[in-house]
Amino acid sequence: MRTLLDRQVYVCYGQIYVESDPGFEGLSLDEAFEGQANGLCGAAVPGALWLITGLHTGAVAFTVEVHEEAPPLAPHWQEAVEVPFRPLSEDVGLAEWGGGAFWDLDLPVRDYRVRYCARGMDEARDQDTRLDGEPGSDHYLLQFWPAAPAPGGILRRTSGTAAYWHAEFVTEPEGAAR
Repeated sequence: MRTLLDRQVYVCYGQIYVESDPGFEGLSLDEAFEGQANGLCGAAVPGALWLITGLHTGAVAFTVEVHEEAPPLAPHWQEAVEVPFRPLSEDVGLAEWGGGAFWDLDLPVRDYRVRYCARGMDEARDQDTRLDGEPGSDHYLLQFWPAAPAPGGILRRTSGTAAYWHAEFVTEPEGAAR
C-alpha cells in the first residue's frame, strides 16, 4: 500500500474532485452522477470523480491510498461506496473546487476500482462551515487498486447525509426490494 495524500483539504459546496484530463473544464453534478449506483462518488464522466463531503465549506481530513488488490473495509468507516475509474492521462490529481489546490496522485493510466469511505458526515453537515482553528468532524479515504471495470455500488450507509445523497442520484429499478 502507498499513501499518496494524507492531509487537510479544503472543500466548498461539499465537494472535491479527481481530475485526469489536462484540458478538463469541469463537470456538473448531474453529469457526474448520471446512472450511478451511489450518491457520494460520481464516476459517470470518463477520467473524473466527483466526491461529496458532509462539510459544506472548510478543511476536512483526506487520505488517498493505492493498493495492489482490494483492501478490507475497516469497521470505523461509516460510509463506503465503490466505482470503476480509468484516468485519461497520467496527470491525475485531487482538485479543490474553483481551481484551488491540486495534488498529484501519481496513478498510471489503467483500470481501477475506487472505494470512497467517510465518517462523521452528519456531524460535519451540522457544522456546515469549519473556520481555521475549529475542530473537524469528518474524515475521508479514497482507495485505488487495479481491477477490471465493474458496476459501482454502496457497501455501507449509516448517516442521514449519505442517505440523502444516495436518494438524490440512485434510482431503484421498479419492483426492487427495499
